[in-house]
Amino acid sequence: MSRIGKKPVQLPDKVQVAIDGDMVKVKGPKGNLDRKLHPAVDVKIEDNVLTVSTDTSNKKKVALQGLFRSLISNMVTGVSQGYEKKLLLSGIGYRAEAKGKSLVLNVGYSNPVNFDLPDGISANVENNTKITLSGIDKEVLGQAAANIRDVRPPEPYKGKGIMYADERIIRKAGKTAGKE
Repeated sequence: MSRIGKKPVQLPDKVQVAIDGDMVKVKGPKGNLDRKLHPAVDVKIEDNVLTVSTDTSNKKKVALQGLFRSLISNMVTGVSQGYEKKLLLSGIGYRAEAKGKSLVLNVGYSNPVNFDLPDGISANVENNTKITLSGIDKEVLGQAAANIRDVRPPEPYKGKGIMYADERIIRKAGKTAGKE
């Protein structure tokens, strides 16, 4: 049985959840999100508590129960508090600049890389090396951060590249002079 799927989702005061057929719509102070539900999952709201249920005889349906409970919980948290991801640029001359809905990354290539941010994601750059992405959709935010990191992933010898703020790069020893 899914332990996560059985946990109820507490709805904050300013968050409204509506179920229209196979769609869940979450509205809060930061914005609106909606998601299509799987037919095997049932969602019920009673007294500001949302519960997800399904037929427990099938393992795949139980897994879907846990999945959709987590997705709805992330939607509720996103519209009430929002999410943030922090990225760091490490390397001589590496810098970033936010220009409207895009980031300009100078990360060692001959030309700067222009990265267009998805809708609903905003970027803030501090000291030209710290990028803070924020948004209400956890899935889109994480994918945008991963795509930015893929522009120049950190390398293991000097640690240069774009990395998450909480990421630890395992360093390798360089070559040593050969013994004859």
